[in-house]
Amino acid sequence: MRVGVLTGGGDCPGLNAVIRAVVRKGVQIHGFEFVGYRDGWKGPLEGISKPLGIPEVRGILPRGGTVLGSSRTNPFKLEDGVERIKANLAGDGVDALIAIGGEDTLGVATKLADLGVKVVGVPKTIDNDLSGTDFTFGFDTAVNIAMEAIDRLHTTAESHHRVLVVEVMGRHAGWIALHAGIAGGANIVLIPEQPFDIDEVCAHVETRFKSQYSPIVVVSEGAVPVDGGDMTLQSGEKDAFGHVRLGGIGDRLAHEIENRTGAEARAVVLGHVQRGGTPTAFDRWLATRFGLHAVDAVADGEFGVMTALRGTDIVRVPLAEGTRELKLVSPEEYAEAQVFFG
Repeated sequence: MRVGVLTGGGDCPGLNAVIRAVVRKGVQIHGFEFVGYRDGWKGPLEGISKPLGIPEVRGILPRGGTVLGSSRTNPFKLEDGVERIKANLAGDGVDALIAIGGEDTLGVATKLADLGVKVVGVPKTIDNDLSGTDFTFGFDTAVNIAMEAIDRLHTTAESHHRVLVVEVMGRHAGWIALHAGIAGGANIVLIPEQPFDIDEVCAHVETRFKSQYSPIVVVSEGAVPVDGGDMTLQSGEKDAFGHVRLGGIGDRLAHEIENRTGAEARAVVLGHVQRGGTPTAFDRWLATRFGLHAVDAVADGEFGVMTALRGTDIVRVPLAEGTRELKLVSPEEYAEAQVFFG
């Protein structure tokens, strides 16, 4: 059997670990051949591929990013996109496809599976917002990077008696802010699921200063105020999946805090630093297991599914289940962080 592999959407630590596991087990145990498609769905759409065998995956386990490249190409935005993908897969002699990606990439995989393409999905996103799996790889690395930044910012905040606002990724889900905020000892955590009251934020800031310590505010890029204001947009442009580019809530919040409290406030935007570089041990472990089980699904002829972590087990769930809805922070989970506000 000949199997295609692609990585789509935003890059994240652990992608190469999946590729390595898929190829190693696929070749050694199942006797498969592999084709690596370049730059997400653009690869099978335009017939852009590269050799993918054991020599090509040696040494890639600790590397961030993806050796296959990625993009946010959406074949369903093109009139003949599906037909071109099917034709290119057939032309390459590819019998099945393993798609590694997040909501958008797996959304395309779900539609293609419904149209007869033999697809197995592997869930990936640093936002950890895919339903159907307890965790996605890349999330742990992003949280650890954010936590380390918060740890470092505590000392400079104390030295200068400043408020430091740390903006982290999280368009619709606040998992990174919640986990990094709790682990880093932040005094306020603001997430998209719970609109914030700027007056309450400023009250917490002033309470923190009264204790002779300086406040650290962690905010998801998609957090919004209770007054119904919109998310701050970095640009009005949209990608192929209709997502606008977010950014700026950290600066806006720092400005408001400084104006209302009189305390000096600075914003730190972590941005793409959160999803670059070497994956943590947990992400390497999870990504490797996802890859091993994904290639087993291909060998078993079970398509239209994705791998998922349930407890400590890797299971297969329908692709539609994994992309049906976003996994959001519950009020109960957010309440755990609120204990430390102020």
